[in-house]
Amino acid sequence: MAPSVRRGENPYAERLFVVSSAEELARAAAGRLWGIVRERAAVLARGGKPASRIHMALSGGETPRRTYEILSAEPYRARFPWERVHFYQVDERWVPPADPRNNRRMLQETLLSRAAVPESHVHFVDTGFSCPSEGARRYEEALRAEFPVPPGGFPRFDAILLGIGKDGHTASLFPGMPETAVGNAWVVASEGGEPPVSRVTLTLPVLSAAAQVIFLVSGAEKAQALYSVLSGDPALPASQVSPARGKVTFLADEAAASLAIRKDGGGRR
Repeated sequence: MAPSVRRGENPYAERLFVVSSAEELARAAAGRLWGIVRERAAVLARGGKPASRIHMALSGGETPRRTYEILSAEPYRARFPWERVHFYQVDERWVPPADPRNNRRMLQETLLSRAAVPESHVHFVDTGFSCPSEGARRYEEALRAEFPVPPGGFPRFDAILLGIGKDGHTASLFPGMPETAVGNAWVVASEGGEPPVSRVTLTLPVLSAAAQVIFLVSGAEKAQALYSVLSGDPALPASQVSPARGKVTFLADEAAASLAIRKDGGGRR
């Protein structure tokens, strides 16, 4: 993996790591997730909590698909402590589970059905309720059962994997939508995308409460959005993910990072 790209005063700039291709990006992301889980498991063991849970929230869409396929194959499949990790959805389109656009379906096909993940360790958004608002309420109830009375009022995931849309959205939080300015909610209903579709998503305070946030960005069509996020554009939801006690890492292929590197006045480092 290339070293970080140093640019300006933005604290995120030095957390950008650039690789040569989409395949290398997927492998880098799988390795990063594995490293986070391995380190967290070691910390819990040293603290006398070897049975404690590790919480990971995963995004849908096409960009992370290959990452999940790699993580559920050797050598990770045999090494990953599946029995320790609980998996959650970052967001979900309000479509039936059989719909090709359904994130739950993709996660099942690429990761959860291919690895030794206990069924009770998987926490999905249920799109079978009457409306997205009810689905959001039920998903928040499920999360509160897993994270009782969390410090700071929001659940602290050990890792959250996010993407960045061409418009700078992340999770299902889109520019200009009022749901990005929520108060104490953990989960909300939203709408967006091309074409727009109803969704259920974790909120910005939840994303910002994570110990580790990884943005996975691929393709030239994301170059402007990534550059704007690294520049700290406050209008973009992805720019507003700012863990006070955690760390944000951006993993990008050369196509997605092309504008950020060019603006920096250099090349891959």
